[in-house]
Amino acid sequence: MSDILDSLKRVFEEVTQEADWGQPAQYIPELAEVDPAQLAISVCTADGKTHSAGLSDKLFSIQSISKIFSLIAALGRAGDQLWTRVGCEPSGTSFDSIVLLESERGQPRNPFVNAGAIVTTDALLSGREPKMALAEILGLVRAMAEDDNIHINADVAKSEQRTGERNKALAHYLASYGNLLNPPDLTLGTYFHQCAIEMTTVQLARAGRTLARIDGAPKIVSAHHARRLNALMMTCGHYDGSGDFAFKVGLPGKSGVGGGLLVIVPGKASIAIWSPGLNAYGNSKAGTRVAAMLSQSMGWSIF
Repeated sequence: MSDILDSLKRVFEEVTQEADWGQPAQYIPELAEVDPAQLAISVCTADGKTHSAGLSDKLFSIQSISKIFSLIAALGRAGDQLWTRVGCEPSGTSFDSIVLLESERGQPRNPFVNAGAIVTTDALLSGREPKMALAEILGLVRAMAEDDNIHINADVAKSEQRTGERNKALAHYLASYGNLLNPPDLTLGTYFHQCAIEMTTVQLARAGRTLARIDGAPKIVSAHHARRLNALMMTCGHYDGSGDFAFKVGLPGKSGVGGGLLVIVPGKASIAIWSPGLNAYGNSKAGTRVAAMLSQSMGWSIF
């Protein structure tokens, strides 16, 4: 494991010295105040060990990375019927765009844009109370990470509810086309709370082992669903920056506007990175640089 340890140290030091951090998400007050000059990297390898650099024990809001977990949970309840309500194509637009939703009559392009994630959360509700759906998502995350100390930050959830007018518009637009089965406010409340889940990079990297199909990881996601999830992360995991990420990194991944990244090296490793400053696409600026450098250094790519 000297290679991964040497690579982690070298990449961390180089990116830290570059100090090209970007700016935290400004439209969520709780996130806007976070110091962008922070970096954490954790890598879980096939031998079950976790290697880290930086602030790997610091909690951060996983935001849209939660869409992976809600999708897994929703597929467990709705099965492949979910794909009749949401597609699997890249959008080429920003994560909160309404343009394609209008032209495609209320069917989101994929489950990782906000409209698609709202539909996924709605499917997970299935007439249940929000607290039950949230308990299922949290239980899934904890089981995948093998760590019960994972929680929702209530202040971040409230901050999103106060400022989430565009998501409210998306939900009502979905409802106008009959693609929301629950009242919009009920689905949105669940969605805002799932996005406010907090994790460390160590916890997130360990949760990613299941998707990497690493031996010894919890057998929670079937091989069938893992393949599809990795394909979606490859093509849609970074919104309109997905092609750029695939070009630079060559691995499936999912970003969140809290500055987190989950990157999957099939059969070999799960990588979690956090740096809260974002690039023009809304993905972690330093985190994307770390992912690119680490994949090149280790020779990790699906291509």
